[in-house]
Amino acid sequence: MLTDKFLDVISHEGVVAIVSCADNEAHVVNTWNSYLHITDDERILLPAWSMRKTEKKVRKNNNVLLTVGSKEVEGKMGPGTGFLVKGTARFIPSGPEWDMMKEKYSFLTRVLEVTVESIQQTV
Repeated sequence: MLTDKFLDVISHEGVVAIVSCADNEAHVVNTWNSYLHITDDERILLPAWSMRKTEKKVRKNNNVLLTVGSKEVEGKMGPGTGFLVKGTARFIPSGPEWDMMKEKYSFLTRVLEVTVESIQQTV
């Protein structure tokens, strides 16, 4: 499901927006492309340090949206492209994937896991 172009985008630095929604209120938090780790089964793991409001919303509604982009990758209309990722999320407080991510990102307190349901190139 994750395309070569998407993987190319996340190999370049850019901002990732993570949108969660519960109680009729959306919440957006940002991270960096370089923090995304793709598992063999194409889940996205992200180091979470704060993200407390995101976690509260995910407990009530685990549907999330991510936008990912880079001006370094050719898009549909010229330089730069981005993607909209729809998926379900959960926070991982411990375990093998937490350990692996903690080695890479010493600041994390939890790991945000996104199981991708769909991906769409937007530009």
